[in-house]
Amino acid sequence: MTALVPTRDDVSRAPGGGQRRRPALPASVAISIVALAGAGALSLLVGARAVPLAAVWDAAHPMHAVVEARLDRTLLGLAVGAALGLAGALMQGLTRNPLADPGILGVNAGATFAMVVGMTAFGFSGMGQFLPLAFVGAAVAAAAVHGIASLGRDGATPMKLAITGAALSAGLASWTTGLLLADRKTMESFRFWQVGTVAGRGTDVLLAGLPFLILGAVLALAGARLLNTLALGDDLARGLGRRTTRDRLVIALAIVLLAGTATALAGPIAFVGLVVPHVVRALVGPDHRRLLPFSMLGGAVLVVLADTVGRVVLPPSEVQVGIMAAVVGVPVFLALIRRTGRAL
Repeated sequence: MTALVPTRDDVSRAPGGGQRRRPALPASVAISIVALAGAGALSLLVGARAVPLAAVWDAAHPMHAVVEARLDRTLLGLAVGAALGLAGALMQGLTRNPLADPGILGVNAGATFAMVVGMTAFGFSGMGQFLPLAFVGAAVAAAAVHGIASLGRDGATPMKLAITGAALSAGLASWTTGLLLADRKTMESFRFWQVGTVAGRGTDVLLAGLPFLILGAVLALAGARLLNTLALGDDLARGLGRRTTRDRLVIALAIVLLAGTATALAGPIAFVGLVVPHVVRALVGPDHRRLLPFSMLGGAVLVVLADTVGRVVLPPSEVQVGIMAAVVGVPVFLALIRRTGRAL
């Protein structure tokens, strides 16, 4: 498996000069663009009813309305997947933890719980009300997991973070279920969103969250060099003039914006942020200047493909993208747990 953080050579060497054999940057870009275009095309054409290619651009075609409906969920899947892939790469780089993921470390669960509290206690129903709650819930959960895992000897090790995140996620899921059981009306509107889905969302939902996704992505991509410097160690980073606490807060803000918005838009989708950075790291290396943008593309491809496969795997019903992502992510997570456990 590729090293999680860049070495000094990775950081200081110009892009393209890595020691390991990896595809050249133009080849990596071409692979990503082809994968993204292919996933988007499949999302528009594949489903309970196959759509001919001509229906995509022919507004008079009888199947064009199906294409328009699928376009909404495709765009939402691309945005949510890009946010989760980028958030996962940020979390793994910031914590130096190969198991880091917004779902595993409780960030998604915190956002979900905060939104359900808003729905049941205050009657909130609009995306403009959900988004601030999701940010608060995500931030509080992330801080709680890191604070609890930091207690005791050795601080917040990867295994302690994963166990604490899993425990907090389970606890928050129980409280969320308890609140929903006490409010049947909220549960009916919440049950499909709870497993993570991009179906049934209009363009207005995506537009409501898009400014926060863009702000989070800008902060994240601008922080690539910060992550590379932090990977050298706090002492050396301070010696290079970095204010490490401020830099970590900037990265943490980007994670909260990306993961909180993605959860508010599509529900808690786990494992995307775990799987994608590891795959991308093997393709382009650990330098965050490349890892972050390619993780965005990889996350978008994975979520859209998972949503497309979920439409046809159990006809005539659909399997939500959150479940399909877990099908892919759980084996990867167990393999990482096994590898990380041997390393501790």
